[in-house]
Parts: sequence; structure tokens; C-alpha cells
Amino acid sequence: MTDTPTGQPFTLRQTIDAPRATVFKAWTDPEQISRWFVPVDGWSAPLSEISVDPRPGGTWRVSMVDDTGTGYPAVFVYREVVEPERLVFTTGTPDQDPNDPAIATATVTLAERDGKTEMTYQGISADPDQSEVGGWQAMFARMADQLAS
Repeated sequence: MTDTPTGQPFTLRQTIDAPRATVFKAWTDPEQISRWFVPVDGWSAPLSEISVDPRPGGTWRVSMVDDTGTGYPAVFVYREVVEPERLVFTTGTPDQDPNDPAIATATVTLAERDGKTEMTYQGISADPDQSEVGGWQAMFARMADQLAS
């Protein structure tokens, strides 16, 4: 076991035509998560598979389901929740110990700019081909489309 996450750090930015509080809610409301937390058209994130407890130590659980019906569960453990400006959480799967220091941590920062929100996501991709980064980009584009005023 290592004591630091392995992988390639990455930063994504997305401008969303919605107030910061609206974007923050999209990160913490199961109904909204079910609409944007899918990396590929044809996949889903069933509301019945989502639970969110947005407080330090609380969890966010979701399962993405591909077009063949295969589920991809994920578990995130909140480290910081500063409404409406910042979320820090571990990123992992149900079989990983969220307290293992090798588990990657992501930070979402929301800054209001002229009535829009500049969202910055800093994470670590464990995929050598960086496919995880493309998945997050697709999800953030979906969120931006859904929240546009």
C-alpha cells in the first residue's frame, strides 16, 4: 500500500450559465445528479442508486449503468463542504477503504462571475489513457447544458 494517490493530476474548468448556489445544488441533489452524472449518451444514473449526505464524513453514492445494463458503482466521501463554494471528496469504488491515504481526493471550487459560475475540478486520474478525464468533461458539459438559464 502506498501513502499517496497514484495517477496523473488534472484540472478541468467549466463555465456554467447559472448562479453558484444552483451549481452547488446540482452537486448535492440526487435528482440533479441523476441527470448529469453519466459520461456517455445512452448511460443512466438511476435515482434509486443515488444517496447524498453532504457533510464532512458523509457519503455520496451513485451507480452509472451502461447501455447493456452493467452498473459501475462509485462512492465519494466528503472531506469538506463549504456551501456554495467548495466540495472536497475522495473518489473510489465500494470495495476501497475511503480512509486509505492512497485514495484520490477531488476538489470542486465554484466562483461566481457576472451571474455565471466558473467551476474548477481538480482530481487525479488513475487511468493511464486519461479516459476518466474525458468522462468528467462529458458530465460537466451535460451539467452546463441542464443548468443554463
